[in-house]
Amino acid sequence: MRIGELAEATGVSTRSLRYYEEQGLIRSSRTAGGWRDFDSSMVERVVLIQHLFAAGLCSATINELLPCLEAPPEERTGVLEELLAQQAERLEAKRRDIERELDILRALRKETALPGHAA
Repeated sequence: MRIGELAEATGVSTRSLRYYEEQGLIRSSRTAGGWRDFDSSMVERVVLIQHLFAAGLCSATINELLPCLEAPPEERTGVLEELLAQQAERLEAKRRDIERELDILRALRKETALPGHAA
């Protein structure tokens, strides 16, 4: 399938698909005319990549996870669980940072509120 067909099948822009290919997240072969030719299995892979990006993962981490996620369950190693645990902790730390920043802003608003105005 051509890149436009993959884009239509997944709802992902051709620009994003080119980026995924540059990052090694998806693969294509080339036709005799030089066009990208994607295997139909790339549709499922692109959807999975979209879910991983939505979870806040970067392309390098996704590249590490994809082989583990696509392996049969009995062949998956502890690497998958370790990587997922690391990413969950990274997001928890980010959440704690955001909560701290919100607390500081709320306190600042309260301290600087004009008399008679709710902060």
